Amino acid sequence: MEPLASKIRPENLTDFVGQEHLVGPNKPLAVAIKQKHIFSFILWGPPGVGKTTLAKIYARALNADYHELSAVSAGKDDIRKIVDTSIKGTGELLGPKILFLDEIHRFNKAQQDFLLPYVESGRLVLIGATTENPSFEVISPLLSRCRVFVMENLKDDDIKKIIKRTGYKMKKDAVDWLIRMSGGDARQAIAMIENTSSIKKIFKSLV
Repeated sequence: MEPLASKIRPENLTDFVGQEHLVGPNKPLAVAIKQKHIFSFILWGPPGVGKTTLAKIYARALNADYHELSAVSAGKDDIRKIVDTSIKGTGELLGPKILFLDEIHRFNKAQQDFLLPYVESGRLVLIGATTENPSFEVISPLLSRCRVFVMENLKDDDIKKIIKRTGYKMKKDAVDWLIRMSGGDARQAIAMIENTSSIKKIFKSLV
């Protein structure tokens, strides 16, 4: 079954919630997406604030050959496979080959060194996501080829909008509790809603 977070994930900036300093009118990522500007960048911020969603929106706007890896489990072979794989479709030219590398700070120096030439040559457009300061976790040559965008914890109103998008009807007290417990992390709020819904279904099946 598709996770709730995936079901309600926005596909364009119109539906994206939060990070107005990056995606608001005339802000850097909004302009880049609108103009289909191709470049590598790193999204630095706390969990659950939209890093993966922004990467997907950007890739979709560029009609990209999009690949996603987690630096926790991926290695050089995974990168090599992506670089060597080309998608053959309807004959239409695909956009750039984009690698979204989650938790890029978990890649060691040797792995980052291996990634560097592909980014440098343009064979890969890199979108890194990290909760750690990239100035300390990403090697200088790779960092110099990426723009860094700082993302912030979601505001209470942002979390409220995302809760509403789930389609679940909740009392105001429940919504306020979810907002407090989430700590600006939309993923936490969605997970709590999903888990509560699953528990209710289990109890109903036992009655």
